[in-house]
Amino acid sequence: QVQVVESGGGLVQAGGSLRLSCTASGRIVNINSMSWYRQGPGKQREFVARITSGGSSNYADSVKGRFTISRDNAENTVYLQMSSLKPDDTAVYYCNAFILTTGRLTYNDYWGQGTQVTVSS
Repeated sequence: QVQVVESGGGLVQAGGSLRLSCTASGRIVNINSMSWYRQGPGKQREFVARITSGGSSNYADSVKGRFTISRDNAENTVYLQMSSLKPDDTAVYYCNAFILTTGRLTYNDYWGQGTQVTVSS
């Protein structure tokens, strides 16, 4: 019913910047919020940033001040602008969307396949 696709990952040097994109498509009635999570090697998946339909955003302490989350006019695409990147930011970054689809009464979570971000020393 819903497809969530991330893009923009790659290899950057420490201190550099990278911009990730995520687009949700399908039988979407409304998107309550969109979020970014990441999972580094040997680690559990962790929350990175979230933006609501009303435009409110919040961040994990580890990225606050360095990462910025935003969305497009249609609110079907979310971006993550990452700056001052550190080797510890190396992870697979996943997009999550909390979506109401046609014929449903409740919202559900939808996940993308992830995009690799590697930060070299």
